[in-house]
Amino acid sequence: MPRAAHKTPRKPLSAYLLDQQLFVLIFGLAAFSMIIPALHSGATRSLETSRAFFYTGLFGVVIFAMIVIAQTGRTPRHGVLGNLMSIFATFVFLPAFLALPLYESLQTTSFLNAYVEMVSAITTTGATVFDDPSRLNNTLHLWRAQVAWMGGVLMWVAASAILAPLNLGGFEVTAQAEPGQRESRFGELDRTNPREKLMRIVVALVPIYISLTLLLWVLLLISGDPSLVALTHAMSIMSTSGISAIGGLEASGSGLTGEILMLLFMLFALSRLTFSSDTVTATQGGIQTDPEFRLGIMIVLGVPLVLFLRHWIGAFDVAAEDDLGLAIRALWGSIFTVMSFLTTTGFASADWAQAQAWSGLGTPGLILMGLSLVGGGVATTAGGVKLLRVFALYLNGKRELERLVHPSSVSRAGKESRRLQSNGAFIAWIFFMLFAMTMAALTLLFALFGVAFEDALVLSIAGLSTTGPLLSLATETPISLAELGPYAKSVFCAAMVLGRLETLAIIALLTPDLWRS
Repeated sequence: MPRAAHKTPRKPLSAYLLDQQLFVLIFGLAAFSMIIPALHSGATRSLETSRAFFYTGLFGVVIFAMIVIAQTGRTPRHGVLGNLMSIFATFVFLPAFLALPLYESLQTTSFLNAYVEMVSAITTTGATVFDDPSRLNNTLHLWRAQVAWMGGVLMWVAASAILAPLNLGGFEVTAQAEPGQRESRFGELDRTNPREKLMRIVVALVPIYISLTLLLWVLLLISGDPSLVALTHAMSIMSTSGISAIGGLEASGSGLTGEILMLLFMLFALSRLTFSSDTVTATQGGIQTDPEFRLGIMIVLGVPLVLFLRHWIGAFDVAAEDDLGLAIRALWGSIFTVMSFLTTTGFASADWAQAQAWSGLGTPGLILMGLSLVGGGVATTAGGVKLLRVFALYLNGKRELERLVHPSSVSRAGKESRRLQSNGAFIAWIFFMLFAMTMAALTLLFALFGVAFEDALVLSIAGLSTTGPLLSLATETPISLAELGPYAKSVFCAAMVLGRLETLAIIALLTPDLWRS
C-alpha cells in the first residue's frame, strides 16, 4: 500500500507572531517615542494633539507589556531570517499604529492618508499626502521627521545585524558572499548569537547616529534656522528622507551656510565607511580607496559640471556669461541638488531654479530620476540600486571592452575590485533586472488604476528609490498623492516597502524554512 504523505504541521498564527521578538521590541520603542511629540505639543499648548499622542503611546505601551509577558520563556526559532521578517512587519504593520495620533490630531483626513504618510516616513521616502505644510502643526511635522529618523537608524542597524549575514542589501556582490569566503575578520561576529550581535551593533551605531543628528541640529541653529526647522532638517538629512516643516529649503533661514552643512552630512549616505567599518563592505585602504565613495564624488562633481558647461554649449542666456555671481549660484545649486538626489534625500537647493535657467533645462526630471535610481552606498540610509552594484557593472563592462581589444588578456584585479566576488557583476545585473521588472509592473498597476503614464513612472521610481520629493520636482506639474485613488495609494505603499527592503529580501522571505513549523 502506498505510504501516507507526511504533512508538516503548521503552527497557529498567534504562535508565529510571538516569535517576532524584534518587531515587538520596535513596536515598544515606537510607543515610548510618542512621549516626545506629546511633550512638544503640550509645551506649545496644542492640547488635542498632545492627548492624541499620549493616549496612543500609553495604549501601545500596554500592548507591548502584554506581549512581553506572553513571550517570557520563548526562544525565537528562525534566527536572522526571523529578524528580516520583523523588519518587513515594521514597514508594513507598524505604520498603522504610528498613523493613529496623526489621524486623531487632524480629523480632516482619512486613515489611509495617515497610513500612507507614515509608510512614507518610516521607509525614509519622504513623500507627503499634505501638499500644504501649513495644514500640519509643528508637532505633526516633528512626528513625521522623527518617524523617518527612526527608520533611518533601523536601516543602519539592520544592515550589519540582518542583511549582511543573509548576503542581502548589496552584500550579495561582495567577496564575503562567495563560497569559501565566509571567514574574515568578521567571522567572530558571524558566530555570535544573533541577539548578542544585534545588541553589540546597536550600542556601537546608535550613539553615532544620535550624535551626528544633534551636531547638525546645533550647526543649523547657529546658521539661522528656527529650532523646529533645524531639527526636522537634521533628522531628514541623516535619514535621507527629505522631510521639511516648511516645504523645502527655499524659505530656510540658514541659507547657503545651511546647505553647505547639509551637503557635508549627506556624505554619510555615500558609503558605510564614512561612519563605520563594521561590515564586509570595508576596505583596508579606508575611505580614500572606497569605490562607492569615489564613484559618488565623481557623479556629484561630473553631472553639475556638464550642466554648467551646457550654458555655453547650448548658448543659453549669453548676456549672463559675465555675471560671475550668477554662475557660482547656478553651479552650487547643481552640486547640492545632485548630491541630494543621489543620496535619495530629495532636497532641492534654493539656487536650483537658477541652475535650471543657467543650463537651459526646463524640467530636468530624467536627470533627477536617474540619480535617484543609482542611489547611495550599501548599508546606509540611502535607497536606489546602490553605488556598489553600479561599480560592479562598471568593472564588468570595462573588462568586456578590454577583451574586445585583447581577447587573450588576463584581468588585472586591483584593490578596488577585491571586495567584489568573481560573479558580482552577474548578481548585480540580476538585481538590476528585478528592479526594472518591478518598476515596470508597478507602472502598469498605477496606469491600471487611472494614473497617467508619466506620473505612473515617476511614482514607481519615487517609491522604489525611496525619493519622495521626485513627485514635486520630476514633472512640470507636481503629483499630488492626495488626489490618487485608494488602490493607487496602496500600490505606492507597496512600492516604498519594496524599495526600502529590496526585491531580493522579499524573495528571501518566501523560503519554506521561515514558514515551516
